[in-house]
Amino acid sequence: MPVLKVDMEHLIGKIICRILMLVIWFWDLQHVVSQKTDFKPKPHVPDKFVLSDPPIGLFDPIDISPAVIPRNPYPVEPLSPMYPSFPSTYEPVLTGKCSVNFSSMSDIIDRTASDCSAPLAALVGNVICCPQVNSLMHIFQGAYGSESNMLVLHQSTANYCFSDLINILASRGANSTIPTLCSVKLSNLTGGSCPVKDLVTFEKIVNTSKLLDSCSTVDPLKECCRPICQPAIMEAALQISLRGAIMLDNSRIPGTAAGITVVNDCKGVVYAWLSRKLSSEAANVAFRILSGCKVNKVCPLVFEEPSSIIKACGDMAPSSLSCCSSLNTYIASIQKQMLITNRQAINCATLFGSVLQKGGVTTNIYELCKVDLKDFSLQSYGQQGCLLRSLPADIMFDNVTGFSFTCDLSDNIAAPWPSSSSLSTFSLCAPEMSLPVLPIPEATVSSGSHNTARIILSVVHVISSLLL
Repeated sequence: MPVLKVDMEHLIGKIICRILMLVIWFWDLQHVVSQKTDFKPKPHVPDKFVLSDPPIGLFDPIDISPAVIPRNPYPVEPLSPMYPSFPSTYEPVLTGKCSVNFSSMSDIIDRTASDCSAPLAALVGNVICCPQVNSLMHIFQGAYGSESNMLVLHQSTANYCFSDLINILASRGANSTIPTLCSVKLSNLTGGSCPVKDLVTFEKIVNTSKLLDSCSTVDPLKECCRPICQPAIMEAALQISLRGAIMLDNSRIPGTAAGITVVNDCKGVVYAWLSRKLSSEAANVAFRILSGCKVNKVCPLVFEEPSSIIKACGDMAPSSLSCCSSLNTYIASIQKQMLITNRQAINCATLFGSVLQKGGVTTNIYELCKVDLKDFSLQSYGQQGCLLRSLPADIMFDNVTGFSFTCDLSDNIAAPWPSSSSLSTFSLCAPEMSLPVLPIPEATVSSGSHNTARIILSVVHVISSLLL
C-alpha cells in the first residue's frame, strides 16, 4: 500500500507539472509579434507567375433588374453570366514629336475611347463611334493651331500627331481599328486639297460672324430638317474652295469630281476654325448633332439579294407560313450587323420594302408576318431588339455595370410598308411624317411619367447575341 501511494503521488505531480507548462505556453502565444518578410522574387522566375489578390467585388455577380434582362428563348439553357466588360488601359508610347497638349482634350478623348470601346466599336460605329471620332479630329485640329496662324497640320507633323492620337485612344480602351472602321486618315488633319489653310486668309474670305452665329448653338430638333449651321458651313467651304479655282485652274470648280473633293476638304478647314472659336464641349455637341443629321438620312445595313423572299411572297395571296418563314430567316441574318437608330430603322424598312416591291411582292408582308422596327437592329437572345435614339448618344461606362447604352422604341412598333417602290419623295421631315406613337401602359399614364419606352442594355447582352 505505501508503494502504491507513492506512485500515485508521483503521477499526479507529473500531470500538474504538464498542465502548468501548457498554461505558460499559451500565455506566451498571446504576446507573439509577427515579423513582416518582404517578398524578393528570384531573378530567374518571371514576374508573370507572381499572383496578386483579385480586386474586391470584381468577380461578384451583378444585381440587374429583371425588367432589363431579355427573356431567354431557350429556357432549358441557362442565361450567360452577367459580368460587366471593363476596358483594358495602359500607358501609351508616344512619338514625342507632336506639340499638342493632349491633357487639355482629356475629356473629349476619354469620351471617344468610351464610344469606340473595343468590344462595341463595330456595332455602334455608324451611329456613335465614328461621329465622335470625326468630332475629335476637328477639335484636335483647332487645339493644334490655337497658338499659330494655321488651321491645319503640316504633313510631317500630322503623321506623328495622328499616330499619337490613335495610340492614346487605344490605351484608354478604344478599338485599335478606328482608322479603318471610321475611314479617318491624315488628310483629315492636313486640310487635304483645300487651298486656304491659314487663319488670316480664311477670315478675309469668309463671313465669320455669320458662320459663328449659325453654329455656336445648334438645335438638335430643328437642324436636321430646317438646317442653319450646315448651309453656313457649306457656304464657307465653297468660298474658300473657289479661291483655289480662280487662282489655279477650272478643274477645281465645285461640281467636278476634283471640285467636290476640294469642297469636302475645305469643310474640314471650316470645322477646324469653329473648333478654335468654340469650347471643346460646345464644339463636340454641335459636331455630333451635324453628324447625326447625316447618319439618320440613310440606312447603313447591307441587304443581300432577297430572291427567296420574292419567290415565297410574290403571289397575290402568298402563303403566310412559307412567306413569313422565308422573311424571318432573311431578317435574322441582318440582325447581326449593327445597332441602328429609330430613324434609320424606318429608312431600312422602307428601303427593303421598296426592293421587295420592285421584285414583285405586292402584299404588305411586314403586317402579314408581324415585322417590327426593332427587328432591323441588333437583337439580344434573339428576342430583345434595340433601337438607339436618333439624337446623338454616347456609350456609358462605370465600375459597376461596365459599358452600357440607352435603347429607345423597344416596344413592338410595326415596320412601315412603303406606299410605292419609289423613294424619291420619302422624307422624315415632311409635316405629316412622324415616328409611330408608342403604346402607353396604364401604370405610366397614372403616374404621369414619360411615355417613351427605354431600356438599358449591358454590353454582355449584345456580345452574347452574336454568339447564338
